[in-house]
Amino acid sequence: MDILKAVKERRSIRDFQKKEIPDFLLDKLAEALIWAPSAGNLQARKFYFVMNGDIKKKIAIAALNQNFIAEAPLVIIGCTDSRISYKYRERGVYLYSIQDVALSIMGMMLVAHENSLGTCWVGAFNENDVHKILKMPDYLRPVAIVPVGYPSKIPSPPPRVSKKDAVEVIK
Repeated sequence: MDILKAVKERRSIRDFQKKEIPDFLLDKLAEALIWAPSAGNLQARKFYFVMNGDIKKKIAIAALNQNFIAEAPLVIIGCTDSRISYKYRERGVYLYSIQDVALSIMGMMLVAHENSLGTCWVGAFNENDVHKILKMPDYLRPVAIVPVGYPSKIPSPPPRVSKKDAVEVIK
């Protein structure tokens, strides 16, 4: 697959078919998550794959009632792990580990797209509620919710800023 083409074609999907994701694709998504680069290769991240309907509903409520989350066959919760990221002190805990989760999720989103799955990055949610719902240990911090499934519809691409406005070239 042409990577730039995939980056341009991938959309945030909020409407999913009621179709389960096969195990071999779940495995591919997990592989994409763990093979992403990370600060100092510390891999200070953990991911929850949630398929339980009741738990997905609770997560959707914690995500400010974004009910489409509960409709996805899979919801991935990306977490930082402060036990590991603390090696780089405050910057590791509050920046590097968040970047690590973001890199992992972007790679996973591209693998999902390549396999006809849709995803949506959800950052608006109550961290404490998600933490409690999943009974996470204190050292994990949920920083992203990503519903995953087969799209029912694919939205048109949103407008983008120009390269001239987004990129400053310094020679």
